[in-house]
Amino acid sequence: MSLHELLLTRHSIRRYTEQPLNPEDVKTILEAGLLAPSSKNARCWQFVVVEDPDALARLSEFKPQYQASVKGCRMAVVVVVDPEKSEAYIEDATAAAILMHLQAADLGIGSCWVQVRGRFAADGESSEDVVRDLLDIPHNMVVECVMTFGYPDEKRRPVDPSKLLWEKVHLGTWRHEAEDGQL
Repeated sequence: MSLHELLLTRHSIRRYTEQPLNPEDVKTILEAGLLAPSSKNARCWQFVVVEDPDALARLSEFKPQYQASVKGCRMAVVVVVDPEKSEAYIEDATAAAILMHLQAADLGIGSCWVQVRGRFAADGESSEDVVRDLLDIPHNMVVECVMTFGYPDEKRRPVDPSKLLWEKVHLGTWRHEAEDGQL
């Protein structure tokens, strides 16, 4: 499958089967994150892999609306970054997370980005603090997101390219009035 075909068929998946992930696929997904570009090659990201069902259930408490997704996945990867190692730490974490997301899709594995930084648990506690405390992550590290992985238990249609928002593309300079939506 070409990268473009992958982008048209890839979706965030929030419901997973109980089928375990192949260890080689897990390694390939993590390798994709480790291959991510980073500002000045700082590689300020680190990943905490959670596969134990009880730990996933506890982890799911960090963000109520995604509780079933985190609790039901086969693996979660917590993307953590050191803001002291790069001024572009958020971008670096994002690059690593999206490469894992795309690699999973290429392997037929579903995934979903669940934002942590700046979010809150049901009791109002910072989602970062909930995840940090549960996984013993040092306080100087920023918890960017939790990536959930598993075999999809939902079907999604490919994106219809005719519905892309071409009016959001500006050539040369900002276009102040929407034109016909085509380039």
